[in-house]
Amino acid sequence: MTEFESIYNQYFREVYLFVLKLSRNEKIAEEITQETFFKALKGIDKFQGYCKINVWLCQIAKNTYFTYLNKQKRYDTEEIEDITGENIIETLILKKEETFRIHKVLHSLDEPYKEVFTLRIFGELSFKQISELFERTESWARVTFYRGKQKIQEMLREE
Repeated sequence: MTEFESIYNQYFREVYLFVLKLSRNEKIAEEITQETFFKALKGIDKFQGYCKINVWLCQIAKNTYFTYLNKQKRYDTEEIEDITGENIIETLILKKEETFRIHKVLHSLDEPYKEVFTLRIFGELSFKQISELFERTESWARVTFYRGKQKIQEMLREE
C-alpha cells in the first residue's frame, strides 16, 4: 500500500462527512470527496506540513465544493419561467445579489477568521471540532469565530 493510499483510507470518511455537512447531498459529497483526493494526489508535493493532513484535505474539499457551487446555476431556468409574479423574480434577484455580496466579503476576510467562520457556518462543525482541526483551544475557536463575524458585519455595513 502506498503512502497516499494510506492517507486516502485514513481520511476518506472524515472528508466525506465534512463535504456532506456542506452540501447536504450524498451524491455531491461523494463526487467532491473523490475530486478532493484527486487534487490532493496531484498536489501532495505542495503540502508543507504547516497543518494536519486532514485540515489540508478539508481545505481542498471546501474550495472544491465552492468551485462546484459557482459552476452550478443558482436557479433552473424552467423554475423561473414557472414563477409569474414580478415581485418574486425581484426577490430572487435581490437574494442572489445579497448572497454574492456576503460571499465576496467572506472571501476577502483574513485567515483564520474566514476558515473558522466557514467551518462553523457552512461545515456546521462544533467549536470543539474546529479547535481540534487547528490544534488550538475551544475558546480560541469561539473568539476567532466571534471576531470573524464582527469583521463580516463591519465590512457589510461599509459597503
